[in-house]
Amino acid sequence: MNILTVMDIRYGAPVAGDEKAVLAGFLDHYRKTLLEICEGLSDEQLRRPMVSSGTTLLGLVKHLAFVERGWFQEDVAGEKYAYPFDTDDPEADFRIAEHETTADIFKHYQDACSRSRAALEAASLDDPVDVPRRNARYNVRWVVIHMLEETARHVGHADIIREQIDGRTGAGYGS
Repeated sequence: MNILTVMDIRYGAPVAGDEKAVLAGFLDHYRKTLLEICEGLSDEQLRRPMVSSGTTLLGLVKHLAFVERGWFQEDVAGEKYAYPFDTDDPEADFRIAEHETTADIFKHYQDACSRSRAALEAASLDDPVDVPRRNARYNVRWVVIHMLEETARHVGHADIIREQIDGRTGAGYGS
């Protein structure tokens, strides 16, 4: 990698790009960091609750997949999504059912992120986003910033859980 590239890109985002490119780059950075934190762990380790709330690494990945689906697929792109759990249960998207495989959850997250990227690419940051479940209207910019906050917060949780499992810290490619 030449010095110009290193200076132009930080955390996977352009340092002097337009607003949308920088926001999308940072969101992708946190998405990749979540996956990196999970690398090298067994299925049992990914499913192991390490905090009193019962949160697991795999549960965080599953939760973020559904958050991506809700905000980008449903709200930004206007495509309905049939959730495979009771949406009135605030913890349903964190729980891992016996029949759910680790591979399926990671694929679901990667597919949700791909759909989110497509929805964002097709939208303007100023486009309105009606969110009936919150009886509110946002714009795409707010959704992206919210997803940055949501994803980064859970990546921090994941980093702590990973440290509790095997002592590994400092996840975050390209930082």
